[in-house]
Amino acid sequence: MGLAKFERRKDEKIDGVIYDMSPSPEYRHCIVNGNIYAMIKQGLKNSICLVSIENLDFKYHPDENDDYVCPDIMIICDRKYLKGGAYSGIPKFIAETLSHSTAKKDRTKKKDIYEKAGVEEYWIVSPQGSLEIYFLQDGKYILEQNYMLQNDREDEDYNAETEICLRGFPHIKMTLGEIFEGVE
Repeated sequence: MGLAKFERRKDEKIDGVIYDMSPSPEYRHCIVNGNIYAMIKQGLKNSICLVSIENLDFKYHPDENDDYVCPDIMIICDRKYLKGGAYSGIPKFIAETLSHSTAKKDRTKKKDIYEKAGVEEYWIVSPQGSLEIYFLQDGKYILEQNYMLQNDREDEDYNAETEICLRGFPHIKMTLGEIFEGVE
């Protein structure tokens, strides 16, 4: 008898509908997430806050239903809302890295979910080199910063050394070049 093959499936449940997130996105998605995660994790050292990468469900209606999403990167600071593999508080920061199968949902449904939940800062990152940063203002997301990486030093629009700070954690800084390092 052989061992049963263990297959990990990722999904999300939005408005009662289950969205299968398998198979995993291409490697560039993972590289970008790893880069952002590493810089945030370093910046949160000795903090009560935690950063998760693709492995913690966010239950955004904990009292109403069992809907959940699984953000690519999420910072949480109120640990009393952590239970098992889920968080039911309000994250301080979420980043979603686009893939072909999730781009529309990340820009619409999930953006609306995070906005309504009160997530202060939301990043939409494209592995191709773009970054949109939304800040919550009067309950609505406002696009505060929008970048397209230009890492050719000879180009007049070179911006790889542009420094990005997290609004809720201004000591956590990273450059556009660091976010997209290794993606080529």
